[in-house]
Amino acid sequence: MGMMNCVQITAPCEFSADHKLLRPGKVEIVRKEIPALTPGNAVIKTLYGGVCGSDIGTYLGAFLYARYPQIPGHEFSGEIVDIDENNACGLKKGMIVTVNPYFNCGTCSTCRHGYVNCCPSNQTMGCSIRDGAYCEYISMPLERIYDGKGLAARTLALIEPFCISYHAVKRASVQPGEKVLVVGAGTIGYLAGAAAKMLGAQVYMSDVAPDKLEYAKQKLGLAGVILNDDDSKFADKAMALTDGAGFDVCFEAVGFPGTVQNCIDAVAYHGRVVVIGVGKQNMDFYYPIIQKKEMSIFGSRNAMKEDFLELIDRVNAGEFDLESIVSAEYGYLEAPEAFGEIVANRGRNLKVIFKFA
Repeated sequence: MGMMNCVQITAPCEFSADHKLLRPGKVEIVRKEIPALTPGNAVIKTLYGGVCGSDIGTYLGAFLYARYPQIPGHEFSGEIVDIDENNACGLKKGMIVTVNPYFNCGTCSTCRHGYVNCCPSNQTMGCSIRDGAYCEYISMPLERIYDGKGLAARTLALIEPFCISYHAVKRASVQPGEKVLVVGAGTIGYLAGAAAKMLGAQVYMSDVAPDKLEYAKQKLGLAGVILNDDDSKFADKAMALTDGAGFDVCFEAVGFPGTVQNCIDAVAYHGRVVVIGVGKQNMDFYYPIIQKKEMSIFGSRNAMKEDFLELIDRVNAGEFDLESIVSAEYGYLEAPEAFGEIVANRGRNLKVIFKFA
């Protein structure tokens, strides 16, 4: 059995008197055995891995589901290098693939009803008790591996974050011509805007960073933007863009109480709010507004198999250039230094990616 390199985030041993972790933030390259082929699985050589906000949150100690030590990474592509001979999934050695990283129990009521993306026992790779894909090789169940159908490996590593946004847009049943506001112009918010555009919506976006808004306006052809530099004026700006009616759908893609409130303030009567962002803070708000506006509030977690398959086909058909979201690329052996640079530049980066091959 050979050895391989993996990227691991650890937490230095620095605790308070009540044993609360004070300071995560160390990234190191560790050696592990290459996984052996086991029944029902394939061994994949990792080619590219995207850096998600959850990976940065784990590095900073701010991610809700983090644990340490953690091998991060759930946005990735790879090449199948070993696979069962009797494979009914249409997969074979040499295929360039992407992977569904959300493991579920399969037995709970949620899973039995088909909502496997939000299983109460969810184990998303690199985000909980299950290690992620920042390794040279990884073993994956066959049913979680999807043929890239000729898409470039770097593009395939970006399918998973697009699925997060696409699933959220589908949750809201966005219709052609509707006015949609996305609060948060990071990767997931940007891709939510792209997904809503694909479905024919008029898309507006809000963020605290004017550079991100300008980039999104140029690349996505936004109908308008809201620079969120003053929460007290946010609702007025939203109403001004909608002739006082509010937005049909608002997507929260940040994970802060204030940005959830922005969506509640900006949504129209009988509108829909979709919360995608993951945060740790409690929220205190005037809840009767939900009844007053007769608004619908949705949570959106992870994605489904059909989201992956649909987006692979849509991107293959040229509906959206996923490569356009990549701001920077690093070799994976640069990870110990790269994470610090990524944090320092996160106000400017849209999507950072590691190259493993």
